[in-house]
Amino acid sequence: MFVSCDHGGPSATSDFKGFTLLMPAVSVGNVGQLAIDLVISTLDMTKVGYFYTDCLVPMVGNNPYATAEENSVELSINAEVYSLPSKKLVVLQIRSPFIKNKYRPFCQMLLSWVKTSKCARVVLLSSSHAYQRDDEQLLGTPLRYLLTPDLEKEVGGLMQELNWKEMEKVAAYPGINDTEKVLHIPGGGITKRLFTESCSKGIQMAVLLKFCSEGDNIPDAFALVNYLNEWLQLIKSEGFEVRIAVNDCQRGLIFE
Repeated sequence: MFVSCDHGGPSATSDFKGFTLLMPAVSVGNVGQLAIDLVISTLDMTKVGYFYTDCLVPMVGNNPYATAEENSVELSINAEVYSLPSKKLVVLQIRSPFIKNKYRPFCQMLLSWVKTSKCARVVLLSSSHAYQRDDEQLLGTPLRYLLTPDLEKEVGGLMQELNWKEMEKVAAYPGINDTEKVLHIPGGGITKRLFTESCSKGIQMAVLLKFCSEGDNIPDAFALVNYLNEWLQLIKSEGFEVRIAVNDCQRGLIFE
């Protein structure tokens, strides 16, 4: 459940009416998490709370966004919430993997919070194994998007104007029955489950993902953030310069 920094109790709630919730999937290369770090650091977002849950591996570490000695002693945990009211943006950063068989309860808890906090929409940043692409997915950009039906009505036309490619469905039984297509996101963690549950619950959700491989995934994170920025226009800039801050908690990417 969400715990507000202001109220300090497990039953505390925050009203993010009309806000966009931005969050990562714990997926291949940790691309979504690195991208979220980039957004939080660049926009200098304020921590407003955290998620108290048994669905994630417990962890604690140093402040990944420390800029001075005063805030370097702050601690960070596995799921924290940041806000930027001027852009109507709230961000959930997830810093540890899921405990086995805990995907479903986490998705249910998260979507319940989305409704109670009155968020307008959810944007999930994710990634998928590049080596498992089919022939069609090998063509063009490695970036893809998905929209729930409720969000498709509002922004589907804009995606067409941006010339974005929707995530292709693949054959359920390759070589046997190529007509039956399914959504397949290998390495995407909770991406598919969270997206399908959002579709069934009438929640406006967009998934932005990049095909990638494990390794140095910082360039993938930049590509994904630039992709996001094409749509939401969080930062008005033609190019990005970056320095990398690494500590015991997690890599934080900070624009200069």
